[in-house]
Amino acid sequence: MLPPTYWIPIGLVMAIVGFAVGYFLRTRLIGRRVSAIEEDAERRMTEARAEAMQIELEARDKALALQRETEVDIKQRTQELSRQENRLQQRRESLDQRMDAMEARERKIEERRRAQEKRQAELDNAWQLHLAELERISGLTREEAKEVLLDRVRDEARVDSARIIREIESQAREEAERKAREIVTTAIQRIATDQVAETTVSTVELPSDDMKGRIIGRGGRNIRAIENVTGVDLVIDDTPEAVLLSSFDPVRREVARIALERLIMDGRIHPARIEGMVEKARSEVDQTIREAGEQAALDLGIHGLPADIIRLLGRLRYRTSYGQNVLQHSMEAAQLCAIMAAEVGANVEMAKMAGLLHDIGKAVDHEVDGPHALIGEEIARRQGLSEAICNAIGSHHAEEEQQTLEAVLVQVADAISAARPGARRESLETYIKRIKSLEQVANSFEGVETSYAIQAGREVRIIVKPDEVDDLAAMTLSREIAKKVEENLQYPGQIRITVIRETRATEYAK
Repeated sequence: MLPPTYWIPIGLVMAIVGFAVGYFLRTRLIGRRVSAIEEDAERRMTEARAEAMQIELEARDKALALQRETEVDIKQRTQELSRQENRLQQRRESLDQRMDAMEARERKIEERRRAQEKRQAELDNAWQLHLAELERISGLTREEAKEVLLDRVRDEARVDSARIIREIESQAREEAERKAREIVTTAIQRIATDQVAETTVSTVELPSDDMKGRIIGRGGRNIRAIENVTGVDLVIDDTPEAVLLSSFDPVRREVARIALERLIMDGRIHPARIEGMVEKARSEVDQTIREAGEQAALDLGIHGLPADIIRLLGRLRYRTSYGQNVLQHSMEAAQLCAIMAAEVGANVEMAKMAGLLHDIGKAVDHEVDGPHALIGEEIARRQGLSEAICNAIGSHHAEEEQQTLEAVLVQVADAISAARPGARRESLETYIKRIKSLEQVANSFEGVETSYAIQAGREVRIIVKPDEVDDLAAMTLSREIAKKVEENLQYPGQIRITVIRETRATEYAK
């Protein structure tokens, strides 16, 4: 074993050797790391150069594409400018040609004007010579002769014209009144018929009150079935041995009446039986409608009416107006039109057809909004009838302007048929109340001087104070009165509101 004194140098040597080895190893490791870092840096520089080169190439491509697009756009714009320049050049040439033509025309006009002026001067000279010769012969100046002649002619013309105008007016008035009375009287006499006041049947008699329960059915199934199939409301109340039918459509009401009466007679009342009986009743009513329309046209000698018109005409058999059957009223109006047309020299066949069809709109007025006259006009136009007949139908209540003499005759015939004694019925008390209500509504507005309900309440004419109501306010007033009448009153058809504003200036010559 070595002595301790030897271990110290050995330890020192080993420490030095270890330090040297560690330094060598560290230096080598650091060299490797530096090499790796340099390689990585070089690699990144290479990638950066490649990426920069790629970006530069893409930028060049985009610049080239933009340049090409710009060149194409410039080329297109250049071409468009060239085309516009060509068009402007052509227009300029056309305008030049027109200017040349206008200048040539102006030269011709100027030449004609000069020629006319020269001719006019010659005529004026000749006229002056002629007047001088007349003055020399008559011994009067031109002004003196003109005044004498004019005074004499003026006096004679004033006397003669006044006398002739008075005679013509008197003769025309007398002849018109006489002829009108003759035509209307003759027409009324020739078609005078007994008028039966009709009411729509709305009740069905029952053999006993026990039948009400059978009509209602278990849980109300029968009455619901009847109402669903027919579209008619059944009112079963305390009225003995009767059932009330309620519906705005008279054809539906008639179908329900026939079906219910047959169900009562048969005694078998259940939903299936109800549907079958209603279908049979509907077929029967449709057949009756067609036959009624065909018979009306046949009785009047009118042929060639479309099938739809015939059917609508037959529906009027179940339509009434103030108790007057509309189909009978239409036939009566057609006869009146034919008679009056023959008297005044109008088209008899056209007037007769227009008279028969003038209320055709009432067959569907519950289904279509608007006045029945305009509805009928639209129906006739869709069916291919002539424009003259369509106008006669649409204008018989003055909703539009009458264009033919036949249209005027239809309006007159409608008024005669509706107004003659016994044609329509209405409670006098109800009628007077309705007329008074119309006038009261009109008089309730400011600026109204007086009002008159005319034409059985179909028109209200309102006279306004001209110093309080101007023309614009008059139009507004008519709309407001019409709106108030619609909101507050019940009336059939429509009511025409006419506001009259009149200013008069009167002076007396003493």
